Amino acid sequence: MMNTPDLVPTRTRRPRPQVVSLTDAAAERVRDVMAKSEKPYLRVGIKNGGCAGMEYVMAYADAPDPLDEVVEDKGVKILVASNAILFLVGSVVDVENTKLHSKFVFKNPNETDACGCGESVTIVPATAEA
Repeated sequence: MMNTPDLVPTRTRRPRPQVVSLTDAAAERVRDVMAKSEKPYLRVGIKNGGCAGMEYVMAYADAPDPLDEVVEDKGVKILVASNAILFLVGSVVDVENTKLHSKFVFKNPNETDACGCGESVTIVPATAEA
């Protein structure tokens, strides 16, 4: 009698979603901003603050941190801070232009609330089921 190993069913992993994507306008704005910067990277993250609990932040960086997620979209590379990855999964970064300002805006499926002024948000981390 031949001894055969027990077959273990294999699981197929879903493709990992891109943490952040950029609209064409946002990619162009990142290119413009980085052309004027003395630092080679732009890091996207979150911080505690504001009346809704969290704020999106963007800052220039000299180098990626070891746990940063490097995202390349539309020919632009940005860094996503490791503490923000689960909060930003599936987000789209766009640009809002008015007569008074131009700013990056986040369309985040993990956002559950925002303050009246729009400067801070409540975000729940993404889960494996999301």
